[in-house]
Amino acid sequence: MAKTRITISLDEDQADRIRLHAERAGLDVSAYLVHAATRQMAETEAIEDQFASVDGTIAAAEAAAAGIPPEAAAPRDALTEQERREIESALDLVYGPDRSGARSGEAA
Repeated sequence: MAKTRITISLDEDQADRIRLHAERAGLDVSAYLVHAATRQMAETEAIEDQFASVDGTIAAAEAAAAGIPPEAAAPRDALTEQERREIESALDLVYGPDRSGARSGEAA
């Protein structure tokens, strides 16, 4: 199989750490990075597979909610303070506290 070269740029400190870890693993830097990237891709794909049905349920709920006219929603004052806090907490988990779609510690 033909090989493809990919060039990356990183800080010298990062490069040194990668070289050190590759050496400790008994691999050259290229093999070490391929192994690390392949492992990360497999982990990401496994997580996506595990949560596919949940993601589908969320997407269906969001699509259904998008079709609800605003006047059909319960007035905000019809909720108790505890219910409002629970809703805000749930929205924070899904969309992040600033509603950007990124949760804390996650790249946007």
